[in-house]
Amino acid sequence: METELVIASSPTDAGISCWDLHTGVEHLRYKTCSSPPHGLASIAGRFLASSQLREPKSSSSGSILYWSWNKPQVEVKSFPAEPIKPLVSNSEGTYIVGGGISGDIYLWEAATGNLLNKWHAHYRGVSCLVFNDDQSLLISGSEDGCVRVWSLFMIFGGVNTEEARHLYEYSFHEHTLKVTDIKIGYGGCNAIIVSASEDRTCKVWSLSRGKLLRNIVFPSIIDAIALDPGEHVFYAGGRDGKIYIAALNAPGASNSSYGLHIIGSLSEHSKAITCLASSADGSLLVSGSEDGMIRVWDTKSRNITRIFRHAKGPVSNVLVVRQPELLNLGTSINTQASSLRGHGLLLPPPLQKYANSADENAYIKAFISPQTASNKFLDDSYISVQTMENLIKELQKQGSSAAAELDVERLKVEQQRSVQTIQQWKTIYENLHQFCVSELLDGNHVESTNG
Repeated sequence: METELVIASSPTDAGISCWDLHTGVEHLRYKTCSSPPHGLASIAGRFLASSQLREPKSSSSGSILYWSWNKPQVEVKSFPAEPIKPLVSNSEGTYIVGGGISGDIYLWEAATGNLLNKWHAHYRGVSCLVFNDDQSLLISGSEDGCVRVWSLFMIFGGVNTEEARHLYEYSFHEHTLKVTDIKIGYGGCNAIIVSASEDRTCKVWSLSRGKLLRNIVFPSIIDAIALDPGEHVFYAGGRDGKIYIAALNAPGASNSSYGLHIIGSLSEHSKAITCLASSADGSLLVSGSEDGMIRVWDTKSRNITRIFRHAKGPVSNVLVVRQPELLNLGTSINTQASSLRGHGLLLPPPLQKYANSADENAYIKAFISPQTASNKFLDDSYISVQTMENLIKELQKQGSSAAAELDVERLKVEQQRSVQTIQQWKTIYENLHQFCVSELLDGNHVESTNG
């Protein structure tokens, strides 16, 4: 069984806790963290990042902090143009995306910290962000009750802030109050989206058709949701301390006393449920609460298998991530870390406050090489092409033979990225082809029925 970690944080300065999901062994506690809901992220398993909001009434407060896996202290501090609440990265760690309290969304290149784009996405603060599984779409939720779907292809097309209202693929306005959480299923552009809101509803959307598929009313406000990997049910954490189980595909009738489509509940927390996460295989559900407790549930038996206690205060975020090999390297990591720190390769630089000119950003290309089982500590994926070319020029001036070797490495990274891009386009094409075939078959079926 692959080792998975439970990562938890709090809105108070209680740091970040880290445990082995299956054995309960505690790893490092990372210091100095006050993260808002959806403000904690594992950047492709390479390091931890969290937005910070210490003074909600002050527009000048707020930062983004980085921790490496083997050091409890903050290593990199960034100070964006405004406080950031939700923070997310794509699966490869190429980009880091943050949602501002003004309604703006910021997109940074992780490797260099460059701010690649910023656009006004919502009329009020951004409350949650999530990528779809093929990384081509970004879904945002807001305090204005709106859920929007953004095409990264459009965003990288150089559209400026004034034209941002045309960037989104869909804009769902059916929620009447703040959107509290968003989860997306598998299937690329054919996936479903589940959104939760303070209006006590969760809504299920079709990403391919841009339509509402199901509206479920709950007895309590829902602040957190988690999807079953099979997408038969989803879990909804309420402010009444209950975790409701709702059907995604079941017929309208329900024997539950809670309401239509709600088929059961889990109830052990004494205060509101604030966050939910699932293990990779979906057999375990992890819940965090304002009571400071983190409970692990067996989804089949619906029993609690383990309980963790956060340092102090309520829990605002829980993540379940694969354990990085860095946590198993022991004391030998110190020597490697010391060596790498001298070259600035341990963690990427701080995120920029303002964007470069369009010409400068056009030259910046970060290549993320595919993850391998070895997961080397010295990760070439954080070296941008611009950085490589600067190193090559410097070595050539010194008459070093290493220049040729580095040039070869650069070409290898470019080749890997090209192969990866081709594979992503192939997947998008296959999803689009499948959707078109399904639409044609559905249309023929309707015509034959009417005929």
